[in-house]
Amino acid sequence: MIFLTAVAPLVACGSEAPPRTLTGTSWELVSVQSMADAEATEVPDPTKFTVEFGEDGKAYFQLDCNRGNGSYTAEPSGDGDSGSLTFGPIAVTQMFCPQPSMDQQVTSSLEHVRTYLFAGDQLHLSKLADGGILTWRPA
Repeated sequence: MIFLTAVAPLVACGSEAPPRTLTGTSWELVSVQSMADAEATEVPDPTKFTVEFGEDGKAYFQLDCNRGNGSYTAEPSGDGDSGSLTFGPIAVTQMFCPQPSMDQQVTSSLEHVRTYLFAGDQLHLSKLADGGILTWRPA
């Protein structure tokens, strides 16, 4: 006779998952939505638009054929899934990317980001005054 025993993971009473953080994470851009548009614009190749939030307080970007970096400040809210986010001036190379390219649109959107939200495995960066949302997936 065989007995099977179910084993449940041990969870300490009152323990919660630590709040999520941007620091040390990397993301690929999947869509850009303007509040003026009904639908989001899908990014044809998300690997060409990436952001890495460094431990040094800098964000490192791949913007199609250009690269950029600048400081960032993130302040989590009480729920741990959202908070304020601003980028300092972003220095970007000035290569002329093959058209059509979203590099200028994405670059100009980054300076208007004001908040972030983790939703499932995605990161949503919202622009100032409901100006739009940049949606990212883990890189």
